[in-house]
Amino acid sequence: MDMFAIIAERRILEAMERGEFDNLPGKGKPIVQEDLSAVPEELRMAYKVLKNAGCVPPEIELTNEVASLRRMILGMEESEEKTGKLRELNFKLMKLEMTRKRPLCLDLLPEYQEKLLDKLKG
Repeated sequence: MDMFAIIAERRILEAMERGEFDNLPGKGKPIVQEDLSAVPEELRMAYKVLKNAGCVPPEIELTNEVASLRRMILGMEESEEKTGKLRELNFKLMKLEMTRKRPLCLDLLPEYQEKLLDKLKG
C-alpha cells in the first residue's frame, strides 16, 4: 500500500472511533445505483458530473417538461387554455423525438398513435 493510502486509512479509522460517521444520512441503507445504461459509456462521467452540479441535459429537462405538462392537462377542464397546453405538449414531444437519434416512438405520442395506425391500415 502506498503512503497516501496508509494515511487515508488511518484517518478514516480514527474518525470512525470518534463516531464521526455515526449520524450520516442513509446509514445502514443500501447504496442506490443509478441506471445509466441509456447513456453512452463515454458520456456517463460527464452526465454524472453535470447532475451533481445541478445541471440537467436538455433531453432530460425536456422530458421533465413533457411529464409536467401531461399531469397538468389531465387535471384541466376542456377550454382554450387546455387546447393551448395540448399544442405545447405536442410541440415538445416532437422536439424531444427529434433530439433522439432513432425512429419516432409512438408510445410517447398516444394522441396520434391510433390515428396513424388507422391511416396505415386504410
